[in-house]
Amino acid sequence: MSELTNRDAVDAITAQWNAVRPELDVSPMGIFGRIYRITRAMGEEMDRTYARYGISRGEFDVVATLRRSGEPYTLSPRQLSATLMLTTGGMTGRLDKLEKAGLLCRKPDPHDRRGLQVTITEKGLALIDEAVVAGLEVQHRALAGLTEEEAGQLTGLLRKLLAGV
Repeated sequence: MSELTNRDAVDAITAQWNAVRPELDVSPMGIFGRIYRITRAMGEEMDRTYARYGISRGEFDVVATLRRSGEPYTLSPRQLSATLMLTTGGMTGRLDKLEKAGLLCRKPDPHDRRGLQVTITEKGLALIDEAVVAGLEVQHRALAGLTEEEAGQLTGLLRKLLAGV
């Protein structure tokens, strides 16, 4: 496919900027515009996927963090907040909803009288194991247009970009 036939909306935006402000290097708009559009489109797709399990993307993140922490699938609210880059207030709301749904439980920390431990329930474990597979199916479909080598290159480039910001 030639460069001209493979143009997208972001190319149109950068071309407009080039036409009205030719002295500007607008090439970063091409990269970040596409990252933003991919993030938005994939976020919406993941929202729809996780909604089938009765959870939001943010709630998925909480239960998935407990699951991937390994047995006994228990973390403190502070550890969860740090991992997910959430305020404690934001975390409390998610934990309340997930506990009400029976996907996790909060118990006093036996090693800290003031602390709590959050543990995934059997119901939560079963749900997250299904939801993570469904989410990965969506992500694999989105990457289907790339070869394995291209996906590896993209991973490396995005890692390098992330380290720079």
